[in-house]
Amino acid sequence: MRLNRTRTDFAQKFEELIESYNAGSRSIEELFEELLKLSQSLTDEQERHVRENMTEEELVLFDILTRPAPELSPEERAEVKKVARDLLHRLKELLVLNWRQKLSARARLKDAIEDTLDTGLPRAYTPDLYKQKCSAVFEHVYECYPERDQGVYAEAV
Repeated sequence: MRLNRTRTDFAQKFEELIESYNAGSRSIEELFEELLKLSQSLTDEQERHVRENMTEEELVLFDILTRPAPELSPEERAEVKKVARDLLHRLKELLVLNWRQKLSARARLKDAIEDTLDTGLPRAYTPDLYKQKCSAVFEHVYECYPERDQGVYAEAV
């Protein structure tokens, strides 16, 4: 979850399992079976970036752009993958020393996000959804990239 906040449903599912066990509505055997299923789901999710032919960083942007909406055709999904790759490359070039404190650096970052998404996303994205995705991407970058060459992905390597 530290690498991809769109995975919060796994934590919620785990908490629900524990709560139901503590409340007495599940036996230890049922809990164990459900935990095994959850573990397999987590393993599948951790390997998804390989199946999608993306890095973990690209996959996070892809997830932000596609979850929970919109519904996309396979061709549109491919377009969004390309946008995620292009966007990550462009954003990393714009991350400068103390970028969070510099108004101009934050503005360049926001402009790059808006421009890349505006020119690359398929028509399935409404203007409101586009704005939501721009905000979500900026928030992700702000939280996960405190400085150039630092952040949760640099630490995960």
